[in-house]
Amino acid sequence: MTAQDAAPVLGPGAGRTGPAGVRDSPSAGRVGPRRQRRWLLPLVVVALLAQMAFAMVSTAVRQTPTIDEPVYAGTAVVYAQQHSLRYNPEHPPLGKLIIASGLVFARPHLDPGFTGDQTALGRHLLYESGNDPGRLLLWARLPVIVLTLLFGLVVFAFARDLTGPWGGSAALTLYAFSPDLIAHGSLATLDVPAAGFLLTSVWLVWRARRRPALYLPFAGAALGAAVATRMSMLAAVPVVLCLVGWSVCVAYRDRRSGVRPRARLLGRGVVAAAGVVLVVVAVVWAAYLAVDPRLRWSAPAGVPDIRGTRGLVTDLLPFPRPYRDGLRVQFGFEYAAWEGFLLGRHYRGSLWYYLPVALLIKTPLGALALWSAGAVALLAVPRMRAAAPYVLACPAVLLAAAMLGSRDLGVRYAIFVPVFLAVAAASVTLWRGRRARLVTGALVAFAAVSSLLTYPYYLPYSNEAFGGPSATHLRLHDSNVDWGQDLGRLADRLRDRHAGERVWLVYKGSGVPSHYGIRASDPRKVPTASVHGLLVVSDSAAAKAKGRLAELIATSRPVEEVGHSITLYRRP
Repeated sequence: MTAQDAAPVLGPGAGRTGPAGVRDSPSAGRVGPRRQRRWLLPLVVVALLAQMAFAMVSTAVRQTPTIDEPVYAGTAVVYAQQHSLRYNPEHPPLGKLIIASGLVFARPHLDPGFTGDQTALGRHLLYESGNDPGRLLLWARLPVIVLTLLFGLVVFAFARDLTGPWGGSAALTLYAFSPDLIAHGSLATLDVPAAGFLLTSVWLVWRARRRPALYLPFAGAALGAAVATRMSMLAAVPVVLCLVGWSVCVAYRDRRSGVRPRARLLGRGVVAAAGVVLVVVAVVWAAYLAVDPRLRWSAPAGVPDIRGTRGLVTDLLPFPRPYRDGLRVQFGFEYAAWEGFLLGRHYRGSLWYYLPVALLIKTPLGALALWSAGAVALLAVPRMRAAAPYVLACPAVLLAAAMLGSRDLGVRYAIFVPVFLAVAAASVTLWRGRRARLVTGALVAFAAVSSLLTYPYYLPYSNEAFGGPSATHLRLHDSNVDWGQDLGRLADRLRDRHAGERVWLVYKGSGVPSHYGIRASDPRKVPTASVHGLLVVSDSAAAKAKGRLAELIATSRPVEEVGHSITLYRRP
């Protein structure tokens, strides 16, 4: 270990405005430019986040319910009004409590005697209880939008700590213009909040290299929030705990020497990690107790009996029983055989390379280049190597775990990748030379322009090498392109261009077509020869079409599309 490793990583200009607060002695001739930089950087940050906020809010206003949102919204209302944990046990409560914080302003009505399952609950709340589904969904989405913006500040702060202010700006630009983060950050779902809490925890652990007593309790709270939002974050806990121990050793090693002090350093690291574990456990328990202080729980029917290593780990977790039963449900999903669609191939089961390929398709080319170069810079630039485990270890472990999973349903299962690698990309700003700066600036601009051009259709985004958003449905399905979000746009299109026509509809989503004025029949329930006129098919349904639906599509002519997620066919 060297003294250089013990010091925080500082980028260009960090001596003037760096994370340690160290400033050069001002000279009379440089006061003006320095003052300009002081207000310029906050202006850049505000502008980037304002752009992201506009993109997310304007997208949220237009999109109808995606497949998962009604379940989360319905569960959130049950949490707030009935203090019951009986719905959606496969996910911990915190993310839905965040959604509930917005829904309280919508004052939704829900029949307290409703007894259906969670899917029926979402439909009942949105379409059968007298609520305005558009208004209710917007209030459900707003807390996630706010959190997504706040996590953008964490990205900026983390990257600035590592590389300086302009590295922080580059990282925030990639984050704020990420089509996947805009798409999923504008929905009442759990993916972006969980990833953001995890990044916050890692950033605070990095800062603990200087002041562990100050930052580690907050790091534990953020890690607990991630685990209390999505169970998939459990895979990152051992990684973060190792980083906690390392940060404590770095913080105290300059004061110690010899064999015994090294053992004492290790002891300090273990104690600190144990303290973080206690905070994580406390946060998870608090999330459940916030819903039901008496923690009433009856395991729902169908909770699988998980044996072996997974079952043993589940039983040993110091979390409430509802959490452990929910984890069993998640493990049960892993034993199921799901259908996937990749590069035009419909298959049953899972492909280990699905997520890397999907990320390759759905990430702006400029961002892909900067992610790769940033990861190389973290490992190649001597003063950045100390930061590499903090930035790269968690996304690597989580991506490996997700690749081994059974559900090839979208890059949202790896939404932590653009979050963490935006920070990694900031390392590129440390390369010296005018040409390197120009290339970096051009790649950042390329990523931003690619994102702007897809507005407002962020969910079906794919980059230029794969044909753009209009071609995504040819290579991917489900939440990568068509998650049921364009039912309202379809209603407008049918009313404006196809009024009075006979409509046959195969819609994959949680919306109720009749609520939006769509009068259509299911073509799969009648003989093929009876289907004439306008055939409307969700692209996710078309990707997995077989039997009668496949025959109908093959003998029809595509005429237009809605939102790059629904295709209209003309059937003679």
